[in-house]
Amino acid sequence: MNVDSGFVYGEDFISNSRGMKLFTCHWLPHEKDIKAVIFLCHGYAMECSVYTRETGKRLARAGYAVYGIDYEGHGKSQGRRCYLPSFDQLVTDCETYFRNMMERTEYIEKQRFLYGESMGGAVAILISERDPSFWSGLVLVAPMCKISEKMKPPPLVIAIFKQLCRVVPTWKIVPTKDVIDNAFKDPIKREEIRSNPLIYQDLPRLLTALQLLRASERVERDLNKFSLPFLCLHGEADTVTEPEVSKALYNQSISFDKSFKLYPGMWHGLTTGEPDENVELVFTDITDWLDKRARLAEIVTSPVLRSSSIAPFDSKFSVPQEIQNQSKSPQNSEFLSQLASKSRCVLRSFKSFDCLRTGRIVHKQRVFDSVP
Repeated sequence: MNVDSGFVYGEDFISNSRGMKLFTCHWLPHEKDIKAVIFLCHGYAMECSVYTRETGKRLARAGYAVYGIDYEGHGKSQGRRCYLPSFDQLVTDCETYFRNMMERTEYIEKQRFLYGESMGGAVAILISERDPSFWSGLVLVAPMCKISEKMKPPPLVIAIFKQLCRVVPTWKIVPTKDVIDNAFKDPIKREEIRSNPLIYQDLPRLLTALQLLRASERVERDLNKFSLPFLCLHGEADTVTEPEVSKALYNQSISFDKSFKLYPGMWHGLTTGEPDENVELVFTDITDWLDKRARLAEIVTSPVLRSSSIAPFDSKFSVPQEIQNQSKSPQNSEFLSQLASKSRCVLRSFKSFDCLRTGRIVHKQRVFDSVP
């Protein structure tokens, strides 16, 4: 464990259900209260300890506990280099590790966010869809909701590869443009990333490429089912993943708490490959979004709110007793409307109302209109 200015860094290995050792790392605030817990999902061919280091450091210094994991075959984890036999297994590995971390006593009542970059955006979305009530929200940075047509082989080639995949799934043959050249704008940072020996820089393997394609198609197909709070950021000049599909996620999702920002002229690597002033802007947007939701959690847990007109809370149904008493009334709809309009904090999704229990956040989806 290393203590740096403003944060504590540590590393560990865990074993997945298939007996593989997977590398994990974390950045924790040093001598500072933890606002919430953030779980990093890195991109294809990338890793956590070096590539996402700046993200971990910045978020830890801002007061967040940050945990990352190298996927099977990525970074310091075991497995054939950058070979993904199953995207669902990858998602399960991440979800299992993240949930195990949240069982720690100090995190039980903390909000928990998924942070995904590029392919990690698809990983984060698919994790959250398994149990939306467990997560507080997502930060999606140039998410792989769809692979750009500029990066994909022609349809005929894809059809041929699907047949070959049955025979030689690990074959490194898929023709594609150099991701590093197309993702990172700043030439100095681009070369620093290229010099990282933990990053896979060979051609994509057949089955891996098909797994990425299928995962992105699945995410794109279900955009209108996504309901969790999220912040989605994308570079307008991104040629690796599609900015238009991130915009479609914002427009089609049924989330009541959603934000989307398109950065003019920026490329794919928003947090690692842009000039310093652009990186600062991106991280400011991320921490501002997270801080606002961390403040909302503090408001809900405050003694003032617990003693306000929307308390007490029933431990069985997790809704105010006043609403339970009124639920049988013919004027129920009118009552709820009046209560919502008069409340200091308005819950915009009644479906997620069980996020409040005995005056505490219980890790359910919640969105409030204002901060007093």
